[in-house]
Amino acid sequence: MPDTINLLPDSLANQIAAGEVIQRPASAVKELLENAVDAGAAEIRLVVHDAGKALIQVTDNGSGMSEIDARMCFERHATSKISQVDDLFHIRTMGFRGEALASIAAVAQVELRTKREQDESGTYIEIENSQVIKQEPVATTTGTCIAMKNLFFSVPARRNFLKSNAAEMRHIIDEFLRVALAFPQLFFSFTSNNQQVFHLERGTLKQRVVQILGNQYTSKLVTVHENTDYLNIHGFVGKPDTAKKTRGDQYLFVNNRFIKSAYLNHAVMSAYQQLIPSDSFPLYVLFIDLDPQQVDVNVHPTKQEIKFEDEKIVYAFVQAAVKHALAQHSITPTLDFDLDAGIQQLEAVSKPFTEQDKAAAASSPLYSSFSKANQAHFIETDKSELRHWKEFYEPASQPTNSPTQQREQPAPAFNSLLSATYQSQPLQLDETADLVQLLNTYILVPSPAGYLLLHQQAAHERILYERYASAVQSQGMAVQNSLFPLTLRLSAQDAALFNELITDLNLLGYSIEPFGNNDFVIQGTPADLDQGNEKQVIESMLEQYKHFSPDLKFSKREKLVRSLAGQHALKAGKRLTQREMHLLVQELFQCDTPNATITGNPTYLEFKKDQLDKMFGR
Repeated sequence: MPDTINLLPDSLANQIAAGEVIQRPASAVKELLENAVDAGAAEIRLVVHDAGKALIQVTDNGSGMSEIDARMCFERHATSKISQVDDLFHIRTMGFRGEALASIAAVAQVELRTKREQDESGTYIEIENSQVIKQEPVATTTGTCIAMKNLFFSVPARRNFLKSNAAEMRHIIDEFLRVALAFPQLFFSFTSNNQQVFHLERGTLKQRVVQILGNQYTSKLVTVHENTDYLNIHGFVGKPDTAKKTRGDQYLFVNNRFIKSAYLNHAVMSAYQQLIPSDSFPLYVLFIDLDPQQVDVNVHPTKQEIKFEDEKIVYAFVQAAVKHALAQHSITPTLDFDLDAGIQQLEAVSKPFTEQDKAAAASSPLYSSFSKANQAHFIETDKSELRHWKEFYEPASQPTNSPTQQREQPAPAFNSLLSATYQSQPLQLDETADLVQLLNTYILVPSPAGYLLLHQQAAHERILYERYASAVQSQGMAVQNSLFPLTLRLSAQDAALFNELITDLNLLGYSIEPFGNNDFVIQGTPADLDQGNEKQVIESMLEQYKHFSPDLKFSKREKLVRSLAGQHALKAGKRLTQREMHLLVQELFQCDTPNATITGNPTYLEFKKDQLDKMFGR
């Protein structure tokens, strides 16, 4: 038997490695921008064409490279950032593995121009499919200009998996803004298809946040600044009235590296508890600085997921810092001892704090834990204090003749008796019958065999879904023109996505036109949509659209229809008139699938007379 294990050719190995690092044009943008930052550039310019599929070019005025370094940078795992294992635990640079340029060269046609300040001429290199096509001296300015053309030209199957230009553009903008926010002291510009998207002058962090998010946030930002022995936190959070239905304006950086962390996002969200609605998302741009030895950034190819040595203490510090910032600006309630005069009479308040009391407090384990460096998260407990902890949970003894003991066993749970069966025949509803609304959410509907318990929001979602699905396949829906058109301002990422949806939205009863600079004018809305909440509906629709599970292979139009049906549906808690309830029930049973929502949940439950009799033991 011949041997079966062979070494892969370098070109093939590079293409396989590129699949981990360069997943889409935005991946290449991220790597090239971070390289420019590491090179010490003060000005960085990004140019893309065809959403990065035709061209991605990054030009910087950084340190540049020598002729040998310019050739070596395209080799796999060639890097100037680390030389030994210990260096992995002291990383301060954005890149360090030496994979980016090798991966880019494996899947694109690359041109590099670079020059150091002390060199008379620069170096030009042209690479295709990991092979150097040309290398020669060139007259160029100090710094580096790298252009990658025709992404995935050598692996067309990968190119076919790229999304639409609008979707890919949104990802590119995401990566650009993350780097631009992390380094406000640098100048950044971004041009797409010869049109300037961003021109960001160097300045303070607040100036950069306002440049990116809009001037309307100038007075809406709350400063966060906490320094501890373990870590430092600084940045800004938005006041509660800036919370949106979309989660786009949320940026978290660790040692100037953008990260994704649902755990730390929860820490920020918990600080806003009871300040914003549960379905809203606050704005925040937060920077966490801590010893690189406490962080492992080498756990994911994109370096956007990291591992903390002590994740719980970081969570606690982030939550406390945001709460403190909101409290300092009188946004969260603070303790007011004047509210209860009895507090002033307590010994701890009224009696002086004597030297003996000070000595007793200083000798306690709790005091020492807070006075030691890096010990704020470690509280040593006195085990003697916990000796009787079990007694706290033991039920109080009851006399043997207690009514509780003499009480009969409860009847079997009747959940099993409520097994719902769906209507198989359209309901013939008596138009004169009075319907009952329960809890402003459910509707009691009489039926020949008993009654139906209908969920008004679920029912309306089903009605709207079938109506919208039919509209986009036919001539569209009627538009109600607005007397005073509204201007909708979106983030750059959402605006790129929204441009792609306008055509289908116009079929669904909207009249929307681009107005430049990420603004859109809403000229009209669907005739059956309540006036006054158009912006909120569109923001919520975008949020739902963006976060469809990738496992659900819906078309763009299907996702839009589902999102709009969910946002336009009347919500639980809305009081309905008899006429509205009758109309809702009639339209539901005219649907092709009246018994289930678009997600498969029931729109109503049927209770039959024999089930009701069993509940009452009849």
